[in-house]
Amino acid sequence: MSHSVAIRSAPVEAALLESVAARSAASPQRRVRLAGLKTFRRGHLGQSIAATALGTSAAGLQSKRKTNGRSAVRAAVAVEAPADPVAGGGEAVTRTDIRNIAIIAHVDHGKTTLVDAMLRQAKVFRDNQQMQERIMDSNDLERERGITILSKNTAIRFRGTKINIIDTPGHSDFGGEVERVLNMVDGVLLLVDSVEGPMPQTRFVLKKALELGHRVVVVVNKVDRPAARVQHVINSTFELFCELEATDDQCDFTTVYASGIQGKAGMEPDNLADDLEPLFESIIKCVPGPRVQPSAALQMLVTNLDYDEHKGRIAIGRVHAGKIARGQVAKICTPDGNCRVAKVVELFVYDNFARVPVDDVEAGDICALSGLPDVQIGETIADRDGDALPTISVEEPTVKMSFSVNVSPFAGREGKFVTSRNLRDRLMRELERNLAMKVEDGESADTFLVSGRGTLHITILIENMRREGYEFMVGPPRVINKEENGKTLEPYEEAVVEVPEEYVGAVVDMLGTRKGQMLDLQASSSGTTVVKYRVPTRGLLGLRNAMLTATRGTAVINTIFDSYGQWAGDMSTREQGSLVSFDMGPTTSYALFSCQERGQLLLGPGVEVYKGQIIGLHQRPGDLDLNACKRKAATNVRSNKDATVVLAAPLEFSLDDCVEYIQEDELVEVTPLSVRMLKNPRMGKKGKK
Repeated sequence: MSHSVAIRSAPVEAALLESVAARSAASPQRRVRLAGLKTFRRGHLGQSIAATALGTSAAGLQSKRKTNGRSAVRAAVAVEAPADPVAGGGEAVTRTDIRNIAIIAHVDHGKTTLVDAMLRQAKVFRDNQQMQERIMDSNDLERERGITILSKNTAIRFRGTKINIIDTPGHSDFGGEVERVLNMVDGVLLLVDSVEGPMPQTRFVLKKALELGHRVVVVVNKVDRPAARVQHVINSTFELFCELEATDDQCDFTTVYASGIQGKAGMEPDNLADDLEPLFESIIKCVPGPRVQPSAALQMLVTNLDYDEHKGRIAIGRVHAGKIARGQVAKICTPDGNCRVAKVVELFVYDNFARVPVDDVEAGDICALSGLPDVQIGETIADRDGDALPTISVEEPTVKMSFSVNVSPFAGREGKFVTSRNLRDRLMRELERNLAMKVEDGESADTFLVSGRGTLHITILIENMRREGYEFMVGPPRVINKEENGKTLEPYEEAVVEVPEEYVGAVVDMLGTRKGQMLDLQASSSGTTVVKYRVPTRGLLGLRNAMLTATRGTAVINTIFDSYGQWAGDMSTREQGSLVSFDMGPTTSYALFSCQERGQLLLGPGVEVYKGQIIGLHQRPGDLDLNACKRKAATNVRSNKDATVVLAAPLEFSLDDCVEYIQEDELVEVTPLSVRMLKNPRMGKKGKK
């Protein structure tokens, strides 16, 4: 990536400025920002960022100070506001003792690390208390993969103000987690890496936040990196705001520079304070307090679910109006008007990384409650006079996979839950908190179709199920097409690949054969090139491993759903076939020595295999049946010492690798102890040699 934004192609540059100019006609502030942006993009990177990328001219700031009196009432608990028409009566007020924020960013931009530093500096833990890294990533799978999968709540206090913080996933496949928690907050912290700048997932989550009208505080993280290019990142972020149709208020975002791992922040990149106090002050100043109706009828939208062995199901959400109390009899309403009565047994708020029991919670705060065993995400908890709030809606899934009962010869050996009833119950439980996932009945009684936002979204579910003791089989991922006006439409994604210059040709060729359309290409002085493509989702299935092999592990690929487009035609995503065992038993070194000449093996000697199991990757197209269990004949004719057999190290395929590798006539067998690939016994032999 380049230190100068002028490297972008002329048509792209012209289109960007034309888009911004069209939106600036009705706003003098926009005209000021556009003029500054043009000057900035001519190469004058030394001028003030605040006057160009942020667009905060002196006249704009003066006007804003006249109309915004938030700083004058910071010490008050609630500020009277003009009466708004609300259901159940009551006036709307703004609470200034609470801030509700979500931290959003692209994967690996440092969200969880920054939250760790915020918790430590808010004195949530003792000075001598030993805490692990990435405190918020409490899930074992999150720690192993180094990513955030589930949204989590916590809260800290700064100068008498409670700040509710929601840590969100950064991967695009878990965008549903981000979409639903944005309903609980009034502002967001947008973390942007000081080197990479805005990435595909940054665009997706920022678009959702802007659509809800949230104020954004931009945090340029990792400014201590040697390759940091703060000015380019700020300029790119401002361009992104303009492209997403942000309002004038939202475009005048505040920027904080930080180093999450060092626990430092500041208003200038080269002048960081010794702590995160500038970040806390920016949150209090720029994120508005919740706008609530304390005297109206109770309304609380259930946004998340948790489970406790003693308390049962726990509903988490924000109280939008009224007040909720422990022991209160409330009704649970759905948007279609159906209601049922339930009693709130226990009530909690988040405070200093813990759930604290309380007697009541007022409007504007985020709370958790138990005693509602059948409550669902998207339902409204209300009193007798309360009405249901609009339910939570998320983007539709784009990829589906089949889940079925294990029918391999090794079925039932390692799993605890193996029947179709066990499989159905577990999938239905997943739907209770995973709104972006769908489950449908398959072609047979023991098959289910699971739809998600991507292969990672579904493989995380598979991994969790196998760790819980489930044994089943999954089919290859398939895209979900649409029919409009007699035409077939398929999902397209935007793929951004960062790769060294010497491998650009291989990446371009690989994406081109998968029907990709190049959108942009940027080279940098550091020897890396960023390539942006619009590719059918079908073309991305199995692409990651192939690209890592072609670039010797140097490519970094990020994808995000773009839109549905015209069917791109047939394409081939795998050229090689599979090595398939045609015998059952333990593998032997004698047999594997001859098998490895036909391709790359996936297992070593002494491993139990069965007929139809995939034991390796064929070096040519088409499948090849092999005997991996053959033993050397033991006769008294051979008296010489046996020759030493040298075997190449087998490839180690993870669950994600297996799911990416298999094709239509292949399955993945998933058990608590093993992950195997096999040919689908219900389909005829294809491509056999």
